Amino acid sequence: MTCPPRILVLPPRLTASARTLRATALRRGLRIVEATASAVPEGLGSPGRAGWPEGAGPAGSPGDTRRTWDTRGTGSAESTGCTGSDGHAVHLHAGPSFADVVAPALGIALLEAPADWLARLPRALTQRDIRAMTIGEAYRLRRPAFVKSPNDKSISALVYADGSRLPGPDAVDPATVVLVSDVMTFSVEYRLHLLDGAVHAAGQYAEAGRLRLGPPDGDALAFGRDVLAAAGETLPSAIVVDVGRDDEGRWAVIEANAAWASGCYSADPDRALETVLRAAGPATALSPHDRDFVR
Repeated sequence: MTCPPRILVLPPRLTASARTLRATALRRGLRIVEATASAVPEGLGSPGRAGWPEGAGPAGSPGDTRRTWDTRGTGSAESTGCTGSDGHAVHLHAGPSFADVVAPALGIALLEAPADWLARLPRALTQRDIRAMTIGEAYRLRRPAFVKSPNDKSISALVYADGSRLPGPDAVDPATVVLVSDVMTFSVEYRLHLLDGAVHAAGQYAEAGRLRLGPPDGDALAFGRDVLAAAGETLPSAIVVDVGRDDEGRWAVIEANAAWASGCYSADPDRALETVLRAAGPATALSPHDRDFVR
């Protein structure tokens, strides 16, 4: 079976990390499809085959609402991830809003950690109390707490003085799940790209709360291996986990993020790209383990 080149779909606006991954993907022979509108790229699927949304069809057909897409680079094909004798393996790197529109139509399975994953970790790995609850319940908080959405940015990740400062029910469904944690300050923070139960790539991204890129720290890598040993089976095969060290030298998990929506910062871009491709690839290629982690 001959595999066509794999395709990496990118959103209209590229971050510095996305531009790095685009260059890396082109060098490795992937085709790049860049959107100029949040719509399904022409020619990457067909009705009934790649899960087109209602009303969509081939370009020019009734109900076609797709707009311009820019396809760059052909290169040589990478053999893994082929979906069939005539089907491209389509992958994605983008934020959640764009991904939620495009991925279902292209048959892409988006892997992410369970919403309550961080709250279920042992205290030894978090060094703070973390609870998953609805934002309706969080309104009753009467103390400062760090509150964030588990897997996207719908609720700004901030320290809120109390629950009354959270977005109100006129802006957010009260049933929306949030993570509520004790406030913890990190002196240095690292991003770990995890693939197949190992730390596949890593790099520093912050120091004293400010962006500061650097190489991975040996202790950060060791702590990442500890996290995988304790909780690796509760994560998909490809994910990003941020870890940090506080002023007292304690290591803690900061959060888990979908690799397909995460910046690579100073990590090896080839290895970061490999994590992205696994985290957002053909649904038909999912392993039994990963089926439980599809967004």
